[in-house]
Amino acid sequence: MKRWVEKQVLSWKDAPRRKPLIIRGARQVGKTWLVENVLAGQFESFVKIDLEKRRDLHVHFAGSLEPRTILNYLELAKGRITPGKTLIFFDEIQACPRAIMALRYFYEQMPELHVIAAGSLLEFAFGEISMPVGRVQYLHMHPMTFHEYLLAMGKGPMAKYALISPVDVDKAVQEMILNELRNYFFVGGMPECIKTYRDSGSMVETFHVQSEILESFRDDFPKYMPRIDAMCLDAVFLNVAKSVGDQLKYTRLNEGHSGQTNRKAFDLLAKAKLITKIPACDPSGLPLGATANQKKFKGSMLDIGLLQRLCQVPVELELKQENLLAMYRGKLAEQFVAQELLAWHSSELFYWARDARGSNAEVDYLVVRDGKIYPVEVKSGAGGSLRSLHLMLEKYPNCPGGLVLYSGPYRDLSEQKLVFLPLYSVATIGDKRPTVI
Repeated sequence: MKRWVEKQVLSWKDAPRRKPLIIRGARQVGKTWLVENVLAGQFESFVKIDLEKRRDLHVHFAGSLEPRTILNYLELAKGRITPGKTLIFFDEIQACPRAIMALRYFYEQMPELHVIAAGSLLEFAFGEISMPVGRVQYLHMHPMTFHEYLLAMGKGPMAKYALISPVDVDKAVQEMILNELRNYFFVGGMPECIKTYRDSGSMVETFHVQSEILESFRDDFPKYMPRIDAMCLDAVFLNVAKSVGDQLKYTRLNEGHSGQTNRKAFDLLAKAKLITKIPACDPSGLPLGATANQKKFKGSMLDIGLLQRLCQVPVELELKQENLLAMYRGKLAEQFVAQELLAWHSSELFYWARDARGSNAEVDYLVVRDGKIYPVEVKSGAGGSLRSLHLMLEKYPNCPGGLVLYSGPYRDLSEQKLVFLPLYSVATIGDKRPTVI
């Protein structure tokens, strides 16, 4: 299956100022697959060391972190390692934090050796060691985007049009892409789920895989201990999923624990990349994060397919909804937009909420394009007052216009400073606008 990050790992291989590369991301987003199926074939030999399975090898990182010494031991277990010809891959590197520390010495003393690492729960390992700042590179992986899903499903022409500004795409084609998006809402972007749906054509089989993935996440919860109770993590995880698109309060995320305990659980889930915190901010200037209000926030999940499975969305009923934005009370659409924005445009998300007492005015997301801030609303139709969006545009004249993502074709309402875009076109609205592959 084609992944956008393939170009980045292949560029890393030949970069003159290459550093050891750490691929970061939640479990099962495709980190190991990327190395084994895209990068390994570029070398004469490939040495993979799974540090979660091979705990017997941790001893070689316990003493000296001198690269040649470490390689001498690793060669006894895995075979010859030749700089320039061998790719060495430390998988699940978070299981051995000192192996992460060793990466700086590989960079400083053996820069000709191609070293790549991958891991989940890396943020927890980073808290235990001195990080090799400036000595490693990072690559963040997300679930497969809607575009990658279309490519995997053999819908290459549709995938191409999905990345083109909808102003240049026939309305009938836009409607076709929106109709296919309906399936993505339930299959989601986890690679194994897409592969299962592609190979079997069965949503039921795909749902089984989603349940297995969720169980694997829950199996990880005890690894956060003694930081927090696993049952609290599970409850907060479920309630964030049920509350996507809503402003959150820690005290309401889990009635069985205090707000402070729930906050710790929320922060740990965010560290594990299973959820994303979306703070409100003041869109009067850049960077958006400078005015982020960490006490006023929303949340999104890792993946839309996992969200609907976790919440037990009645698929047979929701698939009959004509309007994508009506599915699961609009929560699936808001999750989709958050997920695509994170994959295509930014590692952080923000929204706007009016500060006035008693006001419930808010705009779903904020994006930056060509140095300008654009409010983004996810709405069910081309009508409606869009009162909050108009209020924000009036209050912040530095914002040139608003973007409305909905389940219809492109419409330009320049007299209102609004552009209506089909929901699938999130990839085209930010600074990092993709090129067709």
